[in-house]
Amino acid sequence: MKLSTKSTYGLRAMVNIAMAKDGSAISIKDISEREGISSVYLEQLLNKLRRENLVKSVRGPSGGYMLSKTPSRITVGAIVKTLEGSITPVDCAGGREGYKSVCNHKDTCVAKTVWAKLAKAIDDCLESVTLEDLCGKR
Repeated sequence: MKLSTKSTYGLRAMVNIAMAKDGSAISIKDISEREGISSVYLEQLLNKLRRENLVKSVRGPSGGYMLSKTPSRITVGAIVKTLEGSITPVDCAGGREGYKSVCNHKDTCVAKTVWAKLAKAIDDCLESVTLEDLCGKR
């Protein structure tokens, strides 16, 4: 399983926002320059995060984005799931909503147990790390 740039860039942007002085708003331009990420792409990612109430946008000359919650209440899992959707390694391990399995062994598959354990381990790991944890490492 490989996460896309949505997660890596989105997480980097969220750390930037979390580290803003006094919780002030940070502009997309500042994040873009600091991280070397397209401002157009950042706007798309931050809009998704805003819709899930992880960030809020502030208008005006000193506007930009700020966290909607404290960094200790935002997990990496929440960010990744917002930007990627399902993070399961295979669809039968609790994958995509509306997915119709084409597997003829879905009820008797011995590997399904392994995939479900892997999905849980990934989820547990991502949910165990907060933005606050990451900001302390910078």
